[in-house]
Amino acid sequence: MNLKFVENVKADITSDIVYMMCPMHLLKLEEHMKELDSGQVLELLTDYDGALEDIPAWWLKTGNEFIGIDEAEDYYKIYIKKARKTVS
Repeated sequence: MNLKFVENVKADITSDIVYMMCPMHLLKLEEHMKELDSGQVLELLTDYDGALEDIPAWWLKTGNEFIGIDEAEDYYKIYIKKARKTVS
């Protein structure tokens, strides 16, 4: 998977998990996605390099949309849009 780099993305919720150990990036991601409405964006701040592999695998599995990554000096900002609910 190719990582898409973005700038100036407006997020609805920011989760700062810089300095937290694995698997906090996935646990916090799940927790905050439950707080969002469909179409809203989560900004996840992390310095964990493994998140660059784990989070894309997560959004592919869950159907949420990966917007991209912005790389700050000491951490990554990962943006994910909550999937729209489908009518069944």
